[in-house]
Amino acid sequence: MEIIDAHAHIYPAKIAEKATNAIGEFYDIKMQMPAGTTDQLLEDGLKAGITKFVVHSCATKASQVRAINEFVKSEIDKHDNFIGFMTLHQDMTEQEVYDEVEWCIKNGFKGIKLHPDFQKFYIDDENAEKFYRVVGSRLPILFHTGDDRYEFSKPNRLVKMAKKYKNVNFIGAHFGGYRCWDDTCLYKGLDNVYFDTCSSLMFIDKNKAKSIIDMLGYERFFFGTDFPMWDAVGEIERFEKLDLSSSQKEDIYANNIKKLLNIK
Repeated sequence: MEIIDAHAHIYPAKIAEKATNAIGEFYDIKMQMPAGTTDQLLEDGLKAGITKFVVHSCATKASQVRAINEFVKSEIDKHDNFIGFMTLHQDMTEQEVYDEVEWCIKNGFKGIKLHPDFQKFYIDDENAEKFYRVVGSRLPILFHTGDDRYEFSKPNRLVKMAKKYKNVNFIGAHFGGYRCWDDTCLYKGLDNVYFDTCSSLMFIDKNKAKSIIDMLGYERFFFGTDFPMWDAVGEIERFEKLDLSSSQKEDIYANNIKKLLNIK
């Protein structure tokens, strides 16, 4: 069975350990992987049978955006099983956002990854709406979504933008809301919002996870590991415990994300 990891972070080797430790400290979670390097992602993922990886990194300053996107481009150029998602920052002007999106599309990127909690912006803030105006239907936007400690990325904020920008495809990570899973009912009826499974199966009851998938539609879910937070083998083992049919698992593992990103 083909497996695509739809949510994996990568960092340049010289800062990978520091970046990985910073994530662990932010969430107060022991990271399963010591460093989020490309080599480690490949080693861990291929051991679990993963064949492709959606890779990205996050800019905490506008000045970092191009350097991060150039790094991700260099990695997708080296590895034909990498699918690149670009980064943006809310302090960029709308013209700068437009120029960066154009550059990334020309260089083979398939989506955008934003982390409102790290980057400190609200998904539904007026300043963030330039992302949605510029991108339109050209690239899906993957958001870190949820966290009961912060207000930046609560599900209701993503729902508000999905209703306003119906031509934009949004992906709500972590079943649509890390530690806010009861709010996932807000997504019902939204055809332009998708979800991934990462950093949730460790915490959420498997019956609750199955009920959310049933409610929102298995065809809208993607498998992800949130590398380097969790090891791929463990995430697959947790996913396999869900009471889903073989065809549903096959779609969540690969077919759904391939359809959204138009990957053959």
